[in-house]
Amino acid sequence: MAPLRRGAAATVASFALLLTSACLTVGRPFPTDAVGQLQIGQTTRDEVHRIFGEPWRAGVEDGRRTWTYGHYRYKLFGTTETRDLVVRFDARGVVVSYTFNAAPPLDGAVDR
Repeated sequence: MAPLRRGAAATVASFALLLTSACLTVGRPFPTDAVGQLQIGQTTRDEVHRIFGEPWRAGVEDGRRTWTYGHYRYKLFGTTETRDLVVRFDARGVVVSYTFNAAPPLDGAVDR
């Protein structure tokens, strides 16, 4: 095989490999199995930090501090996986609510 053809074949093979494994990851993994440890009105900001680590994003919603933990894996081919946890704190730094979502759903994460 001529050197030019070998180079073209290698380029095509590399491109095909890239397409089949192409994915984009955003955010940071967090322990989704620990979500059940959150207790509204009891769990403190320090405890949330100890359980889940540094939040991926922090902000304010309706005047309340929020921490977001998110991990998103987008795939060109295959199943996209998303996990996000939003924790809302009162002025004392105690959890007042949280939202956890996963796609595809995790076993036991959603009541049927």
